[in-house]
Parts: sequence; C-alpha cells; structure tokens
Amino acid sequence: MNKENNSISVSLLSYLEAVYMLSDGKKDVRITDIARYLNISKPSVNRAVKALKAAGYVSHERYGDIILTQAGIEYGKKYFSKHMIILNFLIDILHLEPDFAEEETSKIEHSLSDKTVQSMEKLLYDE
Repeated sequence: MNKENNSISVSLLSYLEAVYMLSDGKKDVRITDIARYLNISKPSVNRAVKALKAAGYVSHERYGDIILTQAGIEYGKKYFSKHMIILNFLIDILHLEPDFAEEETSKIEHSLSDKTVQSMEKLLYDE
C-alpha cells in the first residue's frame, strides 16, 4: 500500500480531505455526507472512517458524527491547501476549465511532492 509520510495511505487522504472540507463551518459530518460528496458507497466510507479513527485522525462512534482530531485538522488542512494550490495552478496558469481542472487535481494531487507544490505556489502567488 502506498503511504504518504508513513502514517496514512494515499487512498485514505481523499476521505480525510472530504471530512475536512465537509466539517468546515459545521460539526455534524456523517458517513452519508461523505458517501454523497465522494459519490461512493456508505460501506466504503465506513471502512475508511474506521481506518482514520485507528490512525488518530477522527473520532467516531457508531451512527454518530465524525469529528476531526487535532491531528486530523492539521493533516486535512495541509492536503486541502495542497489541493487548492494545484487546482489554482491548473486554472490560473494553465487556463484549464474549472471542472476539468478539478478532475485533474484529484488525479495528481497525491502524486506530486511537497517541493513541486511549493514551486507551483511560488509561481502562483509570488510576484
């Protein structure tokens, strides 16, 4: 299994990022919310949430809300930021259509190194 920073599988990052994005401004993120957002089955989300809980990124009781731990907030924020830098780079620098850029970002965000994303960020925001 591919691991990012030796603590969470790359596939789980999408779930963590979804929880982070969905929890912004509200506290009640549920399995159904994540399944709907990612367009996947509830059993798949349930397995991922159990893995995120075991890794210490969320707290969750059966049929309850999914709440990010401090580690989950920090990790989610980092990967949401990475997502947005790549997305903005594809739109602002490469002039891709937003919907297509979003699809491309989802495909490449976990493959790019932090160094590459930092270079993209510098190109985007430094004058």
